Amino acid sequence: MTKKTPYWDSHGKRLSDYPQPSVAVDTAVLTVHDGSLHVVLVQNNTGWRLPGTFVHERETLAQAVLRSLRDKAGIEGLHPRQLHVFDAPDRDDRGWVLSVAHLVVVPEASVAGAELTPVDAADGLVYDHATILQLAIDTLRAEYRGSPDPEGLLGAEFTLLELLRLHEAIAGDRLGKDTFRRRMLGQLVETEAFQQGVVGKPARIYRRV
Repeated sequence: MTKKTPYWDSHGKRLSDYPQPSVAVDTAVLTVHDGSLHVVLVQNNTGWRLPGTFVHERETLAQAVLRSLRDKAGIEGLHPRQLHVFDAPDRDDRGWVLSVAHLVVVPEASVAGAELTPVDAADGLVYDHATILQLAIDTLRAEYRGSPDPEGLLGAEFTLLELLRLHEAIAGDRLGKDTFRRRMLGQLVETEAFQQGVVGKPARIYRRV
């Protein structure tokens, strides 16, 4: 086997000659519970925080995220996506730590048993986790402003009222019913089915285009 030639940069230095930060992953797990947007939080000796961990040697970011969710929050089977890299040199008082933040949005049943906190009450988070959480919330709300339930929290089929209530929960505010209806109808398909087991006129069932 040919011996690998050491890498030297234009300044005559090797990679090991440069100070290197630790790399962490932190994940905002968002869901709707009791009609409002909630986040999964965990607590350690530093305080309340998003589930996260340092990336281990030879481990991918995705593997580290799934490990942290399993070990810190007791939840599995999620598919987080990268959100942003937080790299302020002083963001972590333990040292120079880069955080690759992730976001995952799931139905409440997917996080059964986890510690859920309303996003408006998630105060005093450690490090810059409040900033990470706010970016996750803003990203989710932007997605829901233009599309009907893009994360599929309601499943394949739903009524317009169920869709409205979900979007209001994520927006954290009331939405005009008529305006919402006009914005969403062009992106929905009527089914032949109606809501069952309700008093009064049953509502039409829709699905996304």
